Amino acid sequence: MAPPRDRRPGFSRRAQYGVFFGYILAIAGGVVGAVLLALSLLNPAAFSPVRAGVAEVTAPVSSALAVAVDTVSGVPGAIASWWDVHGKNADLSAQVARARPALVAGHLAMLENARLRRLLAVRDLQPAVVVTARIVSSSASSSRRFGLLNAGTWQGVREGQPVQGPNGLVGRVLEVGPNTARVLLLTDPESIVPVRRLRDGLPALAAGRGDGLVDIRVIDTDDAHFKAGDIFVTSGSGGIFGPGVLVARTVRAGPETAPAKPFARPDATDLVAVRAVYTPPPLPAPAATPGEQPSPTPTASATPSPVTSR
Repeated sequence: MAPPRDRRPGFSRRAQYGVFFGYILAIAGGVVGAVLLALSLLNPAAFSPVRAGVAEVTAPVSSALAVAVDTVSGVPGAIASWWDVHGKNADLSAQVARARPALVAGHLAMLENARLRRLLAVRDLQPAVVVTARIVSSSASSSRRFGLLNAGTWQGVREGQPVQGPNGLVGRVLEVGPNTARVLLLTDPESIVPVRRLRDGLPALAAGRGDGLVDIRVIDTDDAHFKAGDIFVTSGSGGIFGPGVLVARTVRAGPETAPAKPFARPDATDLVAVRAVYTPPPLPAPAATPGEQPSPTPTASATPSPVTSR
């Protein structure tokens, strides 16, 4: 026999007890609330400790609920902020990419300004331009590095004269013909140029390697250390090459030797200037000591008159 669908509380004693205690709790809650309400109205001073105790009990629960509510309500704002930050990051990256050429140009301008300040004292020491010629060919496959100029002795070109491009030193004249000249390029293994580091004046030598680069070697300096990006210019020592001409920039660091890339590329250089051989100015004569007296200039003695005999 199936149980009836309408099961009232009276069918089970446990259900009856549950309903009874529910009523008791509801009535007790109402009575307590009424007492508290009357106490708060009739005697607020006596109701303050009760209210403080209830606040102490409910404060942790309220704090936890407030944190949970703030967290849940802040989720949409956090998502929106993440998308906003992502977009701003992309915009800033694009701005940096657009400003990078200007930064590089500014850095190069600072380097050029420093170079010009250093060259200000030697601007009159550069030899005069003999002729402006064109590099018609240059060797690139063999271990030797030569260039051919379309100017020779008829244009005033002589052996040993330095050849300079708009970006830096190219080499020196090795052989001369009537209308052509053979140039020993800076990267040839037989090429050695005295140079000086631009930032501190460290003397060194730029020796060709035959592979399009040069080796920067120290000169009797134990504590020298080359950094990547060091700029070297001609020092003028030994003559031939005037001081202050750009030569090469190091591509890697090294303690005593570092590879460097020349500023002037013969295969990408059209016109070059052939300059006269540089002659270093004579050293000034040492000054005389204050206590030292200059030696008198010898004078010719008077010739004695001949003695005539009677």
